[in-house]
Amino acid sequence: MRAGDPAGSVLGWLSHLPLLDRLELAALSGWSRSAVYRAVEALERERLVEPVAHASELIAPTRRYTLTAASVRRLADSEGIEAERLLRKRPVSEQAQRLMLGRIDAVAALYRLSCSVADIAFPIQARCYRAAPVDLCLRLADGRTIALVRLGRINERRSLARRLARLRDGPAFAAVLLLAPDETRLREVARRLRSMPQPGFLALERDAVRAGPDARVWRGPSVVPALSLREAVDLAGPHRDRPSERPLVRVSAPMQQGSAGGPPDWMLAVRLGPSEKRCLDLIGDWPWIRADHLAALLGVGLARLRQLLRRAGELELIVRPIIAGRLRLALSDRGLAFLARRDRASVGELRKRWSAGLIDPTAGFGWRNIKGTRSRQLLRNLAHTEAVHGFVAALAELASSSSWDLCQLDPPQRASRYFRFHGRLRSIQPDAFGVLRCDGCEQPFFLEWERRAIRPSTMAAKLAPYLRYYSSKRPVEDHGVPPSVIVAFDEGLAADHFLRVAREEQVRTRVVLPLFVSHGDLLIREGQRWQTWRTVDSTRPMAALDSSNEDG
Repeated sequence: MRAGDPAGSVLGWLSHLPLLDRLELAALSGWSRSAVYRAVEALERERLVEPVAHASELIAPTRRYTLTAASVRRLADSEGIEAERLLRKRPVSEQAQRLMLGRIDAVAALYRLSCSVADIAFPIQARCYRAAPVDLCLRLADGRTIALVRLGRINERRSLARRLARLRDGPAFAAVLLLAPDETRLREVARRLRSMPQPGFLALERDAVRAGPDARVWRGPSVVPALSLREAVDLAGPHRDRPSERPLVRVSAPMQQGSAGGPPDWMLAVRLGPSEKRCLDLIGDWPWIRADHLAALLGVGLARLRQLLRRAGELELIVRPIIAGRLRLALSDRGLAFLARRDRASVGELRKRWSAGLIDPTAGFGWRNIKGTRSRQLLRNLAHTEAVHGFVAALAELASSSSWDLCQLDPPQRASRYFRFHGRLRSIQPDAFGVLRCDGCEQPFFLEWERRAIRPSTMAAKLAPYLRYYSSKRPVEDHGVPPSVIVAFDEGLAADHFLRVAREEQVRTRVVLPLFVSHGDLLIREGQRWQTWRTVDSTRPMAALDSSNEDG
């Protein structure tokens, strides 16, 4: 796709991959950085490209570029086709640019990965997709096609399974490069990729974006040794298929991005900074969270938190009602749509589950008046919800002041694990899942904050799913090491009874749980020591994380 001059090459690449920045244009086109910088500067003076400022947690602040109506006409003339046809064949229309701007954080990560592939197999061709199961398809010089797929953090198990099924049943690629948001999701997808007809390779999104082509951050579905991107591309098969999709029904020439009023929905991702986006992600993970708990998860003070929330409030991305005498935070319907567009999730399904909107706008924020089914359930059990938030907030504060690193923290909707037991689909539904790392060792854990299990029968019922889960190989397959199960009670008497029931159930089923039980205040600061917990085998308090680390 290298045209006869840098300016023509820049326009050509932007017609295939909108919102490239100058470094990516240089890597993909083969022109030097200085040539690309001069070409973009000239095109910007002629108003043939328009800059868009962008930054995310993984991508440093940069300027990305889109075509204007004038550049679309010039490009159509140079290629000898009608402008209307160009608008339908490539993502250069106003409608296509809106879709890309809504996904710009995800698109930027995929573009960086494309540049790494170009370092290995230059020249390449690229095509982005709107609704196909793949996000991007790269064609190498030898004709083989590499599919790029990114999984978002809010994509739930069912939508993930549907997307991977479409990928399996669609065109055959030489290889699929898949980016996962965390280690747990990566292992889950690896199991599903084993049934894929084409080679698949996985990496954490943060590693793939920051690593070069020779960094060993890639893994196969079954292969234990880590691979470099160069090795993964070398292992790609011979397939040359490339999917096609129907063009947009309505297309029009791109318009100037400026807006007289507030920013439209598709411009929100470029109007928010990385810290503000991180704040919205956490509010989406933990609806109805208190401001002090959110500040602890972010590792900032309340004054800084108010700064981060100011723009989100002005853009109507959050709601801030006073409930039970405390300020609570949740995403508005507009905030949910913002996250859904980024991660290619269904806006309707997300709002159905998590909307904080009111059924009756004239009434208050009572749990019966909340539209979202899961959001309503969390508000109905507000004491339990707040207790879980308090635990994870205290854990984040304690980790930041010690040698431990809280490298992963998942809310209930991502903490669930599904598995087969005696031919039936079973699950565990903890209140949270996390991973702590210290000196290169990781300790995953499930959290259960228990208020209802006060009888021996209900305690046994609470333990049953975990006994089934730990009787299989899935804990190690899912996490590399068996996670600890942390159970917290409001009072010490219930904790004592639970330990007795747990001891009896483990003897009966012959399944050993890495179980730790406590009550009351979950964490206290004692230098760099953790709050003591009790195990089934000992009534003596012991440090849960320290003891599990020694045993592991």
